[in-house]
Amino acid sequence: MIIQRVVLNSRPGKNGVPVAENFRLEESTIADAIQAGQVRVRTLYLSVDPYMRCRMNEDTGSDYLLPWQLSEVADGGGIGVVEESKHDNFAKGDFVISFNWPWQTVAILDGSLLQKLIPQLVSGRLSYFLGAAGITGLTALLGIKEKGHVAVGANQTMVVSGAAGACGSLAGQIGRLEGCSRVVGIAGTDEKCSILVQEMGFDAAINYKKGNVAEQLHEFCPGGVDVYFDNVGGDISDTVISQMNQNSHIILCGQISQYNKDVPYPPPLSPDIEKIQKERNITRERFLVLNYMDKQEASVLQLCQWIQEGKLKVRETVVEGLANIGAAFQSMMSGGNIGKQIVSVSK
Repeated sequence: MIIQRVVLNSRPGKNGVPVAENFRLEESTIADAIQAGQVRVRTLYLSVDPYMRCRMNEDTGSDYLLPWQLSEVADGGGIGVVEESKHDNFAKGDFVISFNWPWQTVAILDGSLLQKLIPQLVSGRLSYFLGAAGITGLTALLGIKEKGHVAVGANQTMVVSGAAGACGSLAGQIGRLEGCSRVVGIAGTDEKCSILVQEMGFDAAINYKKGNVAEQLHEFCPGGVDVYFDNVGGDISDTVISQMNQNSHIILCGQISQYNKDVPYPPPLSPDIEKIQKERNITRERFLVLNYMDKQEASVLQLCQWIQEGKLKVRETVVEGLANIGAAFQSMMSGGNIGKQIVSVSK
């Protein structure tokens, strides 16, 4: 069977900015017959995420991420429909997900690597399982629960950087649902800031490309910052940390401003900011959602309930066609997305 797939065409270099041309669309073939335990799936949706930038390097800098190989098919979170099954758990027509889904139109996968999806949990919006009702939502929810120390009635102020992205847009809303009395987002366009306040219930949003971030932060967080959901690192995070309160908490989710630089993860703080962190006893621990998979099922059900009740608003930026996945990745890495960046491969 002839299929289309996307392979890693070139590496951007550890300090380089990824471009669409780092990926290549090509024709390939897969076997016509499947073996016992296998499932043939047609790809519906693929996820592109900031962590994939690390997989473009020969050394990902992480012990849990494998690098993509040149001229080999890329992979990541994906959802598809079963076309043929020789695995007891799956039947034709089932919707399935994997976090190692190859970037191709049709694939033969080991059934043991797949999870069956229940479309009703997300009112049929299957792509939500790659975002708000999937690993992205889990990262936001469990990050806040495990590292944020948010308590109802504690009158806490939360700041979220990268607030209009896949994780940030959920984190601010979840912070409020979990008990924060004030939530402030930081994003890169006026449109994003407007969506955060008008759609997603943030109290305020700061466009870091306009005006003085420190002054605006002081205005919107007059009592200082108690919880910081950090998606970006770099200068913005230094500004936020300098306004954090005694015994406050940083949820270290991502460091997208540093992903195109050859620095360790998490990147070290500058001496001045590290001094503030230590003096104010601010926790800053790396958070890895994979360490909390025992809480996955209950957490996904909580996320789905909030989505269905309208308490968690979900935004997606959807690009059509496997051929455009490289461009979607490049756009997402430079802030072109609002909410989760999804590639729709087939209907």
